[in-house]
Amino acid sequence: MYKISVNIPDEVLYDIKMSKKEADEFVKKAVALMLYKNKVSMGYCASIAEMCKEDFINFLSENGVSIFTFESEE
Repeated sequence: MYKISVNIPDEVLYDIKMSKKEADEFVKKAVALMLYKNKVSMGYCASIAEMCKEDFINFLSENGVSIFTFESEE
């Protein structure tokens, strides 16, 4: 397992009224969303976001990302 650390100044969290726990959850979900958009499997992305697949699907929908992809118009 690869672990990434992100330094966010406390002042930024204060300005956006976000706790450290909320920031941690936000970053995990943001990374999972970007990886999903880059063709990483839903299962891996749900795991990265620390969500079940159903919750991750809802998260994708809330962010305008479809779970259905079509390679061509045929």
